[in-house]
Amino acid sequence: MTHQVNLTGQAGRPGTAIVTGAARGIGAAVARRLARDGLAVGVLDLSEQDCAGTVEAITAAGGSALAIGADVAHEAAVTTAVARIAAELGPPTVLVNNAGVGPRADLVEMTTEQWDRVTDVNLRGPFLVTRAVCPHMIDAGWGRIVNMSSISAVGDAARVDYGSAKAGLIGFTKSLARQLGRHGITANAIAPGFVVSDMTRASARHLGLDFAEFQRRAAESIPVGRVGRPEDVAHTASYLVSVEAGFVSVQVVYVAGGPVD
Repeated sequence: MTHQVNLTGQAGRPGTAIVTGAARGIGAAVARRLARDGLAVGVLDLSEQDCAGTVEAITAAGGSALAIGADVAHEAAVTTAVARIAAELGPPTVLVNNAGVGPRADLVEMTTEQWDRVTDVNLRGPFLVTRAVCPHMIDAGWGRIVNMSSISAVGDAARVDYGSAKAGLIGFTKSLARQLGRHGITANAIAPGFVVSDMTRASARHLGLDFAEFQRRAAESIPVGRVGRPEDVAHTASYLVSVEAGFVSVQVVYVAGGPVD
């Protein structure tokens, strides 16, 4: 059942969301779901062309969306992107920081450039986007921030850079929630487990496994007996950005099909 978001929020303003890394996978599913809930959505990824499919899906279903090309790790690009979304869709009061990269590499083989790129996108990026969006939320006296962490935050032997950045994102989320709560802004993190995505496909290739076999093996270790879908994460994001979730903040929600060590 679709969860309907109150577009007027607490200040009578139109409902505008920004979803980063929304060209495909989890980000695209979240963008489509928030549009289905009634929000106008700024669909942000590295290029506008990359975002076209998500925007077309939203507008075909009767929603409102704008494709924005920007690297979330670049301050000027983020500032410009948020300003354009505010001008064309309305001041954003919902933010889902989903953009992320996570190539596999052993620590001794990892370059400084790889570490910097992974932490720039996964941690610096959410900082830059959140900082740019926050004034709109504070002006509205209402806002919702959802940061996409990962079960890798508890430790990932294959990606120490990614796991470290995602753990840092949880700390960032909890600090935001405590600082911004007085403005009517909540901040929560979602930590997906194995979700069918470009990243899990890349992991299968790295291990020399057929993707179907990779999923089958993963499902065997998940209590619910299946791997995740992008829509599983989108449903959770839909609730966390709703008016009804106003008393839910400083939380990490594991969308992983079972407990996480």
